[in-house]
Amino acid sequence: MPGIDFYCLPTMIGSLPHTDPVEACQKVLHYLKDLPAWPQLPRRSFLENMYVQYSEGFPGIVVRDEKIFVDRAKDLDKDLEKLYSAYLDNNFSRYPVSREYAAGLYQCLTYAGSDLNIAGIKGQVTGPVSWGMTVTDNDGRAIAYDETLIDAAARLLKMKAAWMENELRKLSRNTMIFLDEPYLHSIGSAFFGLSKEKVVDLIKEVFSGIEGLKGIHCCGRSDWSIILSTGLDILSFDAYNYWETLTLYPEEVKGFLGKGGVIAWGIVPVEEATLKSETAASLQDRLEEAMAPLTRQGFEIPFRQVVARSLVTPGCGMSATLSAESAEYALELLAGLSERIRKKCR
Repeated sequence: MPGIDFYCLPTMIGSLPHTDPVEACQKVLHYLKDLPAWPQLPRRSFLENMYVQYSEGFPGIVVRDEKIFVDRAKDLDKDLEKLYSAYLDNNFSRYPVSREYAAGLYQCLTYAGSDLNIAGIKGQVTGPVSWGMTVTDNDGRAIAYDETLIDAAARLLKMKAAWMENELRKLSRNTMIFLDEPYLHSIGSAFFGLSKEKVVDLIKEVFSGIEGLKGIHCCGRSDWSIILSTGLDILSFDAYNYWETLTLYPEEVKGFLGKGGVIAWGIVPVEEATLKSETAASLQDRLEEAMAPLTRQGFEIPFRQVVARSLVTPGCGMSATLSAESAEYALELLAGLSERIRKKCR
């Protein structure tokens, strides 16, 4: 699948502020007709929190009182043995995401066999770095700093991604799975204790369970050269706020696009006040301004090629910052922006 020209088709990062999975899926399919993504609904249940959603089956995991942690008082060895047995047998069906943890996913799957006429389907899994840095043990220590547990987390998330992709193929043979990795903006800081090599190894482990397109979404500034070295097909970032950060890595970005890579430009803002001030036309101007440096010295990529190797998305998930009405407006802007760009460049 790498090498596909998307010409700025729209998709989304994952989460919506809705609580009704039927309504959420209807909105997605209405606005994202070509590349829908199943909606995560964390306001419906804490079980759909991005760190809880993929935690089922992890050794010693406890979800209680809207908290998640690993209880070291439990027998972790037995559950680790079970997890590694499934991993070695490539038996990802033993580690699904349950319906109560992903109502939007299961609602989307009810459309299997219907005439959706979609080009592909997108799913998302929390990345191993962010999961490991957020989930702690009962002493408050991030499991990312326990070699056994962080390696187990990567293997669990690999199986979750493989299971999800297998389910999504009921809707389309063409799948793309993004790893949501907000913690990657901290690479190199004093508060981030994982080596760059470990970060890449963890991500590659999860990627090895994905057969279709593989993406990474990071909604802050980051060292894009490290992320681009993971073997991803799609780089997804908050282009509304951080578009200029790509220009710091001309060699890596040019090489990525030259090998068939895709940039998902998060050009629709997900802050209420900012969103209300934008139109599809103003966002087109902002997107073209963000793309323009890739056509200049150091990159010298034709503008039409940049557009062809691009998707457009919101800057991040929409559940934390937007109302349901504003999220629908964001999707409306996204669809309108895509249509304007595609008419201009195709």
